[in-house]
Amino acid sequence: MPDVTVVGSLVIDFVFQVQRQPKPGETLTAEAFGIFLGGKGFNQAVAARRAGASVAMIGRLGDDVFAPLFEQALDREGIDRTGIRRSGDGTGVSSPIVDRGGQNTLIVAPRANLTLTAADVDAAAPLIESARVVVAQRETSPQSIRRTAELARHAGVTVVWNAAPAGPAEPEMFLLTDILVVNELEAEAFAGCRVDDELAIREAARRLQERGPRTVIVTLGERGAFVRSGTREQRLAAFSVEAVDATGAGDAFVGALAARLAEGAPLEDAARFANAAGALAVTTLGAEPSMPRRGEIDLLFRTSEPR
Repeated sequence: MPDVTVVGSLVIDFVFQVQRQPKPGETLTAEAFGIFLGGKGFNQAVAARRAGASVAMIGRLGDDVFAPLFEQALDREGIDRTGIRRSGDGTGVSSPIVDRGGQNTLIVAPRANLTLTAADVDAAAPLIESARVVVAQRETSPQSIRRTAELARHAGVTVVWNAAPAGPAEPEMFLLTDILVVNELEAEAFAGCRVDDELAIREAARRLQERGPRTVIVTLGERGAFVRSGTREQRLAAFSVEAVDATGAGDAFVGALAARLAEGAPLEDAARFANAAGALAVTTLGAEPSMPRRGEIDLLFRTSEPR
């Protein structure tokens, strides 16, 4: 029985490091290049596992040369992959472009991830119904995401929905979600208001909570995070680290949050722990390599004051 089950994407990342982001029509020469395993689902599963949870994952890979790389990595991490199937559409791919400040832009071709169906989720239902926390994003088909939340809600399992990337609203998912996690851009898109100062963040979180989730967390990058649960609001300061690559920081936050919640930690403690994990993730290039391990998170959490 897993502590955390992640239903989500598996994407191979071709990462380009550049001095700055390119302008429209401009060609830049990369300062460095790397190939990494990623996708929000994979990253969050790895993050939860490294944060101390037992983890299962449900998703789709292509029937290609990239699939064994993910299968081997999941086995290496000790993540149950019985819920992962192959499809003929090709494994998802992306190209993050990371500048010297650690900020990134991203182009993604989801491919096999979008072929995950509600029937696939039903076939792996025991992995959802036996978990303490279930995590989903928006990088697989809407039907698979909704079915995941339905099964989890029916079984009394906590649903953490990382509504990323932003896109068309899904009213049913907001109603089925216990804890909604979004970044500033996603908060703007779903709340229908700008998120450019403290008051605006609070208003966006309130609007999102009105759509169904009991808890809304807005991650704010180097400015930490904002949590609204019930009528209680809390601003979490960021931990001071040297940023190398922001890719995967949000995934580290979500995975670590799920792991701590599965342990029975109070929301405030789990969110602060997740905040530390997200900070550590920006100190390493690439998504999967940057997912921190429990000892690292605990050390930063215990010994560093948020700024």
